[in-house]
Amino acid sequence: MGRDFENRKNAIFKTAAHKSKLYSKYGKQVYVAAKNGVADPEGNPALRSLIEKAKRDQVPAHVIEKAIQKARGAGGENFAPARYEGFGPGGCMVIIDCLTDNNQRTISEVRACFTKTGSKLGATGSVALWFDELAVLSFKGDNEDQVLEALLNADVNVTDVESKDGSITVFAPPSELYKARGALLEAFPGLELEAQEITLFPQSNKTISPDDRPLFDKFMNMLHDCEDVQDVHHNAEFAS
Repeated sequence: MGRDFENRKNAIFKTAAHKSKLYSKYGKQVYVAAKNGVADPEGNPALRSLIEKAKRDQVPAHVIEKAIQKARGAGGENFAPARYEGFGPGGCMVIIDCLTDNNQRTISEVRACFTKTGSKLGATGSVALWFDELAVLSFKGDNEDQVLEALLNADVNVTDVESKDGSITVFAPPSELYKARGALLEAFPGLELEAQEITLFPQSNKTISPDDRPLFDKFMNMLHDCEDVQDVHHNAEFAS
């Protein structure tokens, strides 16, 4: 498969402002996962997985607990997912996933990112068909045959297993995420998963020239500064 794992949007922000953005992002996601299911990680696999991911990204426990307690109460915000697609600097394809309680505000902010960087916001579906949605699980290891055997024995539908730089990455259909997770933890007690998520991977990449790189970086920074943006997926790669 040879997928570049750098395309995973799993960045940990360093500055105080970026940490605030990160905490807000996870606060919304935890709130929605708890509100839409059971507000208890033990009975809600999606919430449990999200909390584990938030902890790996160094989100404080009080941020997570506050979001769960908020979801347990009556009323509260009514966040809904929103997805926007288009073409960024250098002709790369971009998908922006948001959680919003105000669609007008969100589309205005996202459109401004496109407009101010000479990019083009596209229609729904104009880009998504060029991306594959996959469950991804990664962990330390180097025996991909052993991992594949354990997954197949558990009747997990596996798309691919890669071993690179001391880490193993499992790719599977989105519906197989929790089944694959359970099979791995049962087969390898004490295994620590570094990633367990459903994300998008481009079917092909677009090389961004050195001349377009500054504008691409500006575009990405503007998107990540938008309050409602949760994830940005793209097919950009950079010339050496």
